[in-house]
Amino acid sequence: MTVRRALLSVYDKTGITEMAKELNDLGWEILSSSGTADYLRKAGLLVTEVADVTGYPHILGGRVKTLHPKIFGGILARRGNTGDLKDVADHSIPLLDMIVCNLYPFEQAARKKLSLDELLENIDIGGVSLLRAAAKNFRQVIVITEPEDYATVVEELRAEGDVTVPTREHLAIKAFSGTASYDATIVSGLRGATGYAPPSLPEKFPLVLQKQQNLRYGENPHQEASLYLPPLADPPWEQLSGKPLSYNNLLDADCAMRGCALLQDSCGALVIKHTTPCGMAYGKTPFEAYERAFACDPVSAFGGVVGISRKVDMETVLALADRFTDVLVAPDYDEDTVALLSEKKPSLRVLRWKGGKVYSEQFTGTWSGVLVQTDTLPPLPVPEKGEWIGEPRPDLWDDLLLAWKVAAISKSNAISIVKNSEAIGIGRGCCSRLHAVDFAVRQAGQKAKGAVLGSDAFFPFTDGVELAADAGIAAIIQPGGSVKDKEVCAAAERRGISMFLTGWRTFRH
Repeated sequence: MTVRRALLSVYDKTGITEMAKELNDLGWEILSSSGTADYLRKAGLLVTEVADVTGYPHILGGRVKTLHPKIFGGILARRGNTGDLKDVADHSIPLLDMIVCNLYPFEQAARKKLSLDELLENIDIGGVSLLRAAAKNFRQVIVITEPEDYATVVEELRAEGDVTVPTREHLAIKAFSGTASYDATIVSGLRGATGYAPPSLPEKFPLVLQKQQNLRYGENPHQEASLYLPPLADPPWEQLSGKPLSYNNLLDADCAMRGCALLQDSCGALVIKHTTPCGMAYGKTPFEAYERAFACDPVSAFGGVVGISRKVDMETVLALADRFTDVLVAPDYDEDTVALLSEKKPSLRVLRWKGGKVYSEQFTGTWSGVLVQTDTLPPLPVPEKGEWIGEPRPDLWDDLLLAWKVAAISKSNAISIVKNSEAIGIGRGCCSRLHAVDFAVRQAGQKAKGAVLGSDAFFPFTDGVELAADAGIAAIIQPGGSVKDKEVCAAAERRGISMFLTGWRTFRH
């Protein structure tokens, strides 16, 4: 009768005693090493030590235990290959039919911010090698990496006498996925411990993602969706109250966090709808900033996402409680404000933004592949590094800068009109810049007289400037760079509009 052997070597010992007992009952021989062997013996199980098979003791303080030809030969030997079987016979190598293994918890060590030497000691070598070898030879060797799979394997062994090919394939792919994730976690941990900063857009990204949470669905109910994070990363926010976040909530919250970052120089607020602002303003208090941002487009603000750049106070919360808002993003909240929102608006998702982000790159999936770009906010314009066309207007600079910020986080083509530190008209997501100007000036109405206008990209023709002048716009901030810049600038001067050219655009597709 052929003896079937399983090598059990686990850090996480959840369910391993029960698994070993099931294998014993089915007539399997159990091999194990050091800690796992001792653990199973204490449970009354008969275990063969790896050292008894290899003839070598554990050496280097336990760094080398299973790394031996008699172990890896028993895993990698192809049962139908006469050459392999001759080697097995010549060297008295016991064939191994199952590997049950999980790895040193490197992620836990890295999250504890242990020293580099301690991190290195938590890198599993033998376990990863066992898993990769078994997964490579999955037709002959069953590989199990997680306790949740023990029951499935035992059930099939009892029912079929063996593990089915589909299950073997699934377990092998799971093993390779696990070792890939483990390696990516090591990369992240060692980068943090050594301070190594990889170059922008390197030749290869060790891009492994771990599911953070399931989402109800994607942009639409027919699409599945989940939030994933890279190894060792946490969300840049903490949810304090409200329903679970949806896919669309997270897209809108992304824009809100970018807006809060641009508004952090003062007390500001913005309202986001479908990943683009419909209002943005500064105020002396969070309440004033929010009210002014809301006033830009109260209709679109219904069911939107609100971002506030300062600690949210009770006055602001009472205003929010009277309106339908999906998500609130802020760096902090006064005492009792979250409790009140939880009571009055139990569906409102309240997020405390920690002031950071997960990636320094932005990844966009397309049918052509994954587009990657550095994810940095555009540098703020400064009067000394741009060019004034016509009369400089330092008296309007603060409003021009806010108009630039609104356009910079709005969907392209984007035009914003600002007066007295608040957006009064925003044309965004338009296929034509002229249409964006038209929408913004119509939304601003009579308030446009004496206001300023910001554009996320150059004016390709003079028509947008002419329309702005007709509305009474006093100054424009835009990047320039059009082949018709001379005509555009001449039109601005002719109509008495001061224009500041920043030199760079801020498209958001």
